[in-house]
Amino acid sequence: MTIIEVAVAGPFLTPLSYLLDSTATAALPVVGGRVRVPFRSKSLVGVVMAVQTFVDEQALQAGCAALSLNLKKLKSIEAVLDTAPLFSAKDMELLKWASFYYHEPIGNVMQTALPKRLRQGEVPEVEGVTSWVLAPQSIRETLPPLPANAKQQLALIDCLSESQALSAEHLNAQLNHWRTPMKRLLDLGWVQETTSPCLNWHSKLTRPGHILNAEQQVAVDAVDFDKGYQAFLLEGITGSGKTEVYLGMIERCLHLGKQVLVLVPEIGLTPQTVQRFEAYLQQPVAVMHSGLNDKERQCAWWLVQSGRVQVLLGTRSAVFTPFANLGLCIMDEEHDLSFKQQDGFRYSARDCLVRRAHLEKVPVVLGSATPSLESLYNAQTQRYAWLKLQQRAAGAQLPNVQLLDIRGEKLAEGVSTPLRKLMAQHLADQGQVLLFLNRRGFAPVLMCHDCGWQAACPSCDANMTYHQQVNELRCHHCGYQHKAPHTCPHCQSAEFVKVGQGTERLEETIQSWFPEESLLRIDADTTRLKGQMAELTQQAKEGKARILIGTQMLAKGHHFPQVTLVGLLDIDQGLFSSDFRAAERMAQLIVQVSGRAGRAEKTGTVMIQTHHPEHPLLKTLVAEGYEAFAKQALLGREEAGLPPYEYQILIRAEAIDAQAGWQFLNEIKFSLQSLKPTLLAQASSQVNAQVMGPVAAPMMRRQGRYRYQLLLQSNHRGTLHQWLGQVESRIYASKLTAKVRWSIDVDPQEMN
Repeated sequence: MTIIEVAVAGPFLTPLSYLLDSTATAALPVVGGRVRVPFRSKSLVGVVMAVQTFVDEQALQAGCAALSLNLKKLKSIEAVLDTAPLFSAKDMELLKWASFYYHEPIGNVMQTALPKRLRQGEVPEVEGVTSWVLAPQSIRETLPPLPANAKQQLALIDCLSESQALSAEHLNAQLNHWRTPMKRLLDLGWVQETTSPCLNWHSKLTRPGHILNAEQQVAVDAVDFDKGYQAFLLEGITGSGKTEVYLGMIERCLHLGKQVLVLVPEIGLTPQTVQRFEAYLQQPVAVMHSGLNDKERQCAWWLVQSGRVQVLLGTRSAVFTPFANLGLCIMDEEHDLSFKQQDGFRYSARDCLVRRAHLEKVPVVLGSATPSLESLYNAQTQRYAWLKLQQRAAGAQLPNVQLLDIRGEKLAEGVSTPLRKLMAQHLADQGQVLLFLNRRGFAPVLMCHDCGWQAACPSCDANMTYHQQVNELRCHHCGYQHKAPHTCPHCQSAEFVKVGQGTERLEETIQSWFPEESLLRIDADTTRLKGQMAELTQQAKEGKARILIGTQMLAKGHHFPQVTLVGLLDIDQGLFSSDFRAAERMAQLIVQVSGRAGRAEKTGTVMIQTHHPEHPLLKTLVAEGYEAFAKQALLGREEAGLPPYEYQILIRAEAIDAQAGWQFLNEIKFSLQSLKPTLLAQASSQVNAQVMGPVAAPMMRRQGRYRYQLLLQSNHRGTLHQWLGQVESRIYASKLTAKVRWSIDVDPQEMN
């Protein structure tokens, strides 16, 4: 007589109840394990949240009555998939907290924590992954030689000749479009398919020297593993050696026989970081990110969950990976926006990591050269211990940062004459130059010279960006693209004006100025294929290109030792945006990009072009540094009643019907306002709560849908969540949900 509570994906605020039919399955479900259950006409895989056993049918009926369940309607589970839990009690506590805090159905949270193959019911264990190896020499000698023009096949042969076996993960990192030539080589007999260990690592990597300076040693010593939970903010200027500090902490944790979770913002940073970690630690590091195939992802998950690997390096979703014996949590570039999930289950990996460390009673370290204002506030109020690295490693000097007033200056594709002269000077001195423009494409607007027609996206309230190399118009919001017209659709003129600058246009101009210099452009267009980001950044690091042009992809974690000049072309938009976080993001970007300069022996120079050199935040940032800027920005947030001094929840709604989203949010607002007097009466007199909107989103129409927002705000976090929780069931029950896509975003990082 057993009732099983099962979390399945879907809009269910609580787990679904099922009966255990002992005649259908002999195994007993375990909390944290998976079962297969019927749901309508489908069969679903869910995670067991609770098991309640009753001594007889009378007790079962009483239990159903207490749970408001109709015993006659309860279905039986179909199969027990796990006899041992995949998630420990602490893992389950974290996932239930995430469901409560982010107002996300528990089934959706559990699905996020499971690799795809486990969501489909596969067994957890992965003994090996498909790999490819060259056929034995004796076989290859009997085969006809490959044609000289079969370049992709020959490239594959070269790769395989340097290794015993290569998996898809390793081939993705080295080659593009390798699967078709691989199939051909298999058919010809040159290559054989095999199974290699679930995780390969470069055991022959030389261990580098690792002498910490005084500041770094103090930071490593600050983490006391005997004290259980401690939260640290590691604020280290760019080039101060935060990675060396992480490695020192990790080494101590591993000596205690415990595991380590390290989160990084983007998969582009993982290959270089993995190699560095494996070389120093002299042991394999599991990797988890979206660039892996399903089996590789499950492999990493299983190795960590079973305790076979001690270190996991991953992006956002790795925060929910179960560990056999977790001892330390680290997040690099904790300020980075990519740690916040922007669709579906909208969690913050940073906040989940801190919560996880608290539940696991282990230290957590958040590192950044430009910490988020929320983390700085927590450090200032002593919720986090504050560790600082204020000198660059290996004696490198901080760059000389200057504001370049371009008011009245004649600009050539966004570049002023003083900056152009400075580029020529640094190139003549054998330096490397980096130009930062956070706008890809050739021109943001294609406009008819005769009638003023502009190429607008048919689905979004936005212009399409012109990409000259492929002669295409692309919407960077919804992905729509088509060939650029030969004549104006409005007046048939063939005269077009390309308005504004993009990295593609900047590349063309700079190359015409310095035709003898090699140039490299790094943006989303040049790094679309797997492995391209790593390949281009390696070329930049080795100095194979004297001029680098790129977007914010170049700002994070890359070490370019030969860069002596960094020019930031257009940062003014961050000073006057409608988003209150824009100035913070601008300052972080400036500091991060500036940090690419002067990281070796040569001193670096940073020139920031601006039309507003007297702006107080900008002046403070350049003259006194990021910490002084953050202190001033926090004062402004406090005066305006904005996070981190108040807490926010944003409810978004979008629909093809222009009025449906508006009506849906107004229904919610009415419910919230009706509950507000009772809510505040139960709280202290200092608590406030307000609902603002609904208003149109900054881009009202996107992908053909009209978008609106409703903002809840309070100075008391618990009150805010209680308020929303009281209307949550009404939201799901609204008749308008059939017409509207909606989401709840707790602690929103973007208001777009």
